[in-house]
Amino acid sequence: TKEQQRRMELANDTFCQTASTRLSAEMRVPMKLEVIDIAQLTWTNALGEVPDPSVSAIVELAPHRTRMLMTIELSLVLSLVERLLGGPVGKRVPGRKLSDIDRALAGHIFEQLLDQLSVTWSDLAETTLKLVDLEMQPETVQLAPLSEPALCLSMEARLDRDSSTVTMLIPYRAVDPVADRLEADAYDDDGMDDGASAERMNRAMRGVDVQLRAEVAAVPLSAEDVLGLKSGDVLRFGRNAETGVTLFADETPVYRARPGRHGNRRAVQVVERLEETR
Repeated sequence: TKEQQRRMELANDTFCQTASTRLSAEMRVPMKLEVIDIAQLTWTNALGEVPDPSVSAIVELAPHRTRMLMTIELSLVLSLVERLLGGPVGKRVPGRKLSDIDRALAGHIFEQLLDQLSVTWSDLAETTLKLVDLEMQPETVQLAPLSEPALCLSMEARLDRDSSTVTMLIPYRAVDPVADRLEADAYDDDGMDDGASAERMNRAMRGVDVQLRAEVAAVPLSAEDVLGLKSGDVLRFGRNAETGVTLFADETPVYRARPGRHGNRRAVQVVERLEETR
């Protein structure tokens, strides 16, 4: 459903942020992953979306033992392999077939990504991911019937000045055992009393320190105007003095108040609550 698709897209947004940080640290070069497209296609058409040439990883979802496909463009895999071996930043790596050493290091790269993706999928659907095997020809990987619906999730990977594509192909059978976890109400607890839940939330929030300040009024000025102010200048706020002051909780206006004194200290008296600002 659209709701399930949206949940998976948001989950992979989180994965992109954490994976970018981890790979940037390991490769010692800035790297950024970002979700750029998500679409439902047949398995055949989804395979057609994979850039050629690419390296494909068969990924198993535990404990259900279903499988999906993660692909990375060969140019990016070779660049990351070079970085793992101490190669220079910014040098374009010529295309080549993966050697046994390249393949082992490519497996390490996929495992790094899947470690981060497993954290996301554990929260999303209580499942973990592991690498099964690498393939150079994704069209030969038959994880589902050709006409089966599949989710094609494309991510852009930017390394130095180069841009490549990371693609996840998820046949429906891969998520069928956990489809109910992806529904809109998957995280609702039917046995939880709403009143008790709200009270626990209120108790947790009561101890939070919030800055309360009183503001007479405000007017935006340019830096030039501020620097040009001198003694005797008058700033017009466009607000009547009779309206009093506004009490702010951090940046949110919450009360209208009347300024005055309490003993020998400045104080304000709350007059009315302002409408909630969303």
